[in-house]
Amino acid sequence: MSHTQILARTGFLALASTLLTACPPPESVKSANAIALAPRLETGGVVSAADPRAQAAGEQILAQGGSATDAAIAVMLALTVVEPQSSGIGGGGFLVRGTAKGPLATFDGRETAPAGADPQWFMDETGELRGYQESVLSGLSVGVPGNIALAAKAHQEHGRLPWADLFAPAMKLAKDGFAVNRRLHQSLTGQLDRAGLTEQGRALYYKDDGTPKDVGTVLRNPEIYNTLKSVAEQGPDAFYRSPSAEEMAELVRAATPRSGGMTAQDVANYQAKGRFAVCGAYRKYRICGMGPPTSGGIAVIQMLGQLERFDLTALGVDNPVTWHLFLESQRLAYADREIYLADSDFVSIPVEGLIADDYINKRAKLIDPAKAMPVVKAGTPRGITTTFADGDEWPENGTSHLAVVDNEGTLVSYTSTIEGPFGSGLMHGGFYLNNELTDFSRAPEKDGKPVANRVEGGKRPRSSMSPMVVYDPQGRPFAAIGAAGGSTIPVQTARSIIGLIDFSLPLEEALGLPLIMAFGDRVLVEKGTWLEERAEAFKALGHGEIIARTPPLKSGGIVWTDAGWNSARDPRLRGLLETTPE
Repeated sequence: MSHTQILARTGFLALASTLLTACPPPESVKSANAIALAPRLETGGVVSAADPRAQAAGEQILAQGGSATDAAIAVMLALTVVEPQSSGIGGGGFLVRGTAKGPLATFDGRETAPAGADPQWFMDETGELRGYQESVLSGLSVGVPGNIALAAKAHQEHGRLPWADLFAPAMKLAKDGFAVNRRLHQSLTGQLDRAGLTEQGRALYYKDDGTPKDVGTVLRNPEIYNTLKSVAEQGPDAFYRSPSAEEMAELVRAATPRSGGMTAQDVANYQAKGRFAVCGAYRKYRICGMGPPTSGGIAVIQMLGQLERFDLTALGVDNPVTWHLFLESQRLAYADREIYLADSDFVSIPVEGLIADDYINKRAKLIDPAKAMPVVKAGTPRGITTTFADGDEWPENGTSHLAVVDNEGTLVSYTSTIEGPFGSGLMHGGFYLNNELTDFSRAPEKDGKPVANRVEGGKRPRSSMSPMVVYDPQGRPFAAIGAAGGSTIPVQTARSIIGLIDFSLPLEEALGLPLIMAFGDRVLVEKGTWLEERAEAFKALGHGEIIARTPPLKSGGIVWTDAGWNSARDPRLRGLLETTPE
């Protein structure tokens, strides 16, 4: 019997064909049994982070009376020390802050290209595009880091504790040392050319024979300690307007195989920015996130909005049709992403049109529960002023997400990144510098049309980061969700929200739902999961090649339950955070 016959016999296709009318939203989410990986704190706040030592840094700040913003900054700083492969002060990020009563605040700490960069940034002297490794492991990939500026701006507006107090946990980790866990060891393996690109990196993380230091080895990083101490005592100027800043710019410029490399003025001119949040509705829940230069917030809102008309709860979490519908919503959202999303300071972006209810509903009508769309193109939202071409970005990789709620019910959802594992491989002051400029499109135009995400001086590359906050149907703070994993981030984030709202899953189970993602007409499914076992079912629904992989996934968040606030991290991290050898 074919899988098409199986689907028909079990009622999947018949049920799917009846889902063209709107369905009532669930009245509540039954998540009282959500798994808490952090204890409830006496302050009433909780923290979620990919590394328990960074999570403890945020918990310490909450226990001292700090705000959610204070705690989130402390977590980001601690991640710089214990999770050097993914995030930290050598990179940038986006922070979304939601409160029980007041307006949302969003902070853009995305890295910027040096002023001397131009649309031919990744081309050599003959006009040919440079190779990926040549571009990444050089100054071409390094943008001016934004996380310290973001932290300073957010702290100025929403901090409670003194600035220097937020650095204490990270400084202690750097000075006293931290044990290599299995995840860091795994990340270092095979990365000597990148993580050990500089003498500083090689000495810190590798043994004399070029293999990573063993799991359980205690690492001390006096250089990052000194960097953090300077910024703690002197403020962000110690990072952006100091001899150290000049040295950082010189390091990057010297590693840049063309003119226009980073200058001390580029570093000094960096500014974190407040942005308008983007918000949408899903089953009467309010879903809010970052707008451009990240595509993540808009993509999550579009995907969820396009699924509103389908009763996913009735279909069920293990039904191929459920995830077929999700694939189709992804294809529509990512088609818009490729054409329209970039740095809104440089490109006119129809943000309101892209998240308007009528536009999302129109796009949703293209989804057929019984078969995949043969071709997917970008839509035509209101507000288009320029027609752009689809760019050709390199794949995205690393990143870390953290979430905090404090005793006032204020939520912070913060995604921080240095892009690929160990960024550009260049180290300064004890931390890795990002390779975020490879998130720009390689070529500036296609078929005679400009690419929205082309390189320009001072511009911020498009991102997939999707820090989101969710409010329940009564308008109360409900969850803060996000993920790491490059272009999979919006998909992971939307999937987790679907798990919470449509399937009433405990938080850890929602975060652990297997990944399924569309790449054109091909479908990536997470290897070793039940989705891989349903490959023929997806083919029967009209999808093309099914590729089973183990992509780099790492989601996290916090959620309100009948028992109060709970936090969780991706269950895929189990075992990898151990500091004892296997």
